[in-house]
Amino acid sequence: QVQLQESGGGLVQPGGSLRLSCVVSGYTYTPRCMGWFRQAPGKEREGVASIDGDYGTNYADSVKGRFTVSQDNAKNTLYLQMNSLKPEDTDMYYCAAGRSYPDCLWVVGRGPQYNDWGQGTQVTVSS
Repeated sequence: QVQLQESGGGLVQPGGSLRLSCVVSGYTYTPRCMGWFRQAPGKEREGVASIDGDYGTNYADSVKGRFTVSQDNAKNTLYLQMNSLKPEDTDMYYCAAGRSYPDCLWVVGRGPQYNDWGQGTQVTVSS
């Protein structure tokens, strides 16, 4: 298990930018992959972006060219830079970690299944 704490969400106008951060602690395993998904109450999870130790990065088609996932291992922190935000990006964003290959496999639509995730940070894009 790992503990993940997101921050950086908020209200932003369409076309604006936000950077989400996720501090990781309490490792009982070394994650093979880390990433972000978004999910509203009662809706399906949507994979947003992930970094896999062996297979690099993956992005949902809806965010390609606008969002960038990165990590700073020295700070145990994962980031999601979100540019050119649209109202349809409004959602609760979760940081997540996966232990092994099956947990990190990118499935179109939902992304990896992951093993652990944080409590989420709300992103609202509205004028």
